[in-house]
Amino acid sequence: MSEQAELATLAQHLSSRRAAVLQAWQSAIKRDPALNTGESLPRVQLLDHIPSMLATYERALGQSPDRAAELGADGSQAPAAAHGLQRWRQGYDLREVTRELGKLNECMIAELDAYTAANPTISHAAVATARRVWAAMCSTGIEQSVGQFFELQQQEAAGHVKDLESALAEVQALEQQRGDLWRQLAHDLRGNLGVVANASAGLAHKGLRETSRDEFAAILMRGITSLHHLLDDITSLARLQAGREQRRIEPVDVALLVQQLCDGIRPLAQQRRLFLRCEGAAPFAVEGDAVKIRRIAQNLVLNAVKFTERGGVTVSWGESDASDPKRWLLTIEDTGPGLHTSGGEPLAAALDAGSSPAGGASNAGDTRAAPLAVASPTMASDTGEGIGLSIVKRLCDMLDAQVEVQSLPNQGTTFRIKFPRRYPG
Repeated sequence: MSEQAELATLAQHLSSRRAAVLQAWQSAIKRDPALNTGESLPRVQLLDHIPSMLATYERALGQSPDRAAELGADGSQAPAAAHGLQRWRQGYDLREVTRELGKLNECMIAELDAYTAANPTISHAAVATARRVWAAMCSTGIEQSVGQFFELQQQEAAGHVKDLESALAEVQALEQQRGDLWRQLAHDLRGNLGVVANASAGLAHKGLRETSRDEFAAILMRGITSLHHLLDDITSLARLQAGREQRRIEPVDVALLVQQLCDGIRPLAQQRRLFLRCEGAAPFAVEGDAVKIRRIAQNLVLNAVKFTERGGVTVSWGESDASDPKRWLLTIEDTGPGLHTSGGEPLAAALDAGSSPAGGASNAGDTRAAPLAVASPTMASDTGEGIGLSIVKRLCDMLDAQVEVQSLPNQGTTFRIKFPRRYPG
């Protein structure tokens, strides 16, 4: 019998023994304490691409002896690479991948030895060719599997580097925004202290007329009040940034809470000849953090009263739209100058770091609802409105609330905050 015929007979024998070889390989893996991962895998995953390698070996043995090794090595590349890919996805390390293929080599050598012992008439040349073809396949298989493993490892490492670079850029941007906000706060403090100092100097002037004294006294009181609010805001922002604020969920009557808030702010609105209306169902019971809901509403209403020159402010509450029955809606609407992007960069930077600082729906003339973070005021930024809205955004994040703003120049601004009606736990 020719060597090629002997190899063809061997190929047929190995084809009939393929399941037995795979079973022997699986058993060897289970017995190996260094391959514990494989023992926990279902058989369908363990015996994934190896049958293709064995079938390729059988086909290569059917070729001429000169071509068998070359064809076997070439044909094993794809299934071996696929084997390395799947093992990477299953969490194998490199040692396990190579050791697994080494166990396959041991099983195939044992099968060839058994065939040679059972068929003593087979020529040494045929046995040598069979072993040489298998050695070439096994070597190529390990090379391809390990190569695929390293390629995926490099891709993952590159992904980690990209994630770290992105995170670092976000941290740097956040620090930049935080620095801009605190510089703005220092500017606001100096402005308020300047007002207080000038009013105090005016009151101390000798020979001051009574009417002028009353005017200076009123300016002094407004300056002190504004300074007090600003210091409260600075304290609140510092606590929020330090993570010292806690969410305390309890039953809340929104109607009572907002009406009491408006009653306290209404004298300021009347002093500025503005109306301040409260509209909504009473009572209106929800779950929430009453202190934080009040602080959100207070910041927005005070800002609205402060910058509205004609008309007034309307605060309303009630059910959200029918498509979102799990939330309730708080709305603060004013007839002030509106919001747009010009002159408001400090405020935009103080808001949500993940949003665009200027543009989109906040452009003049655009009436689309937009996230709070894109809006910035037209008024001069020397009165602390940036920190107020920054606090609103952070408090809303704590309460899982959605904030939208809609504005028209010289017609007014509307803030809509959608709060959950219930909280888990």
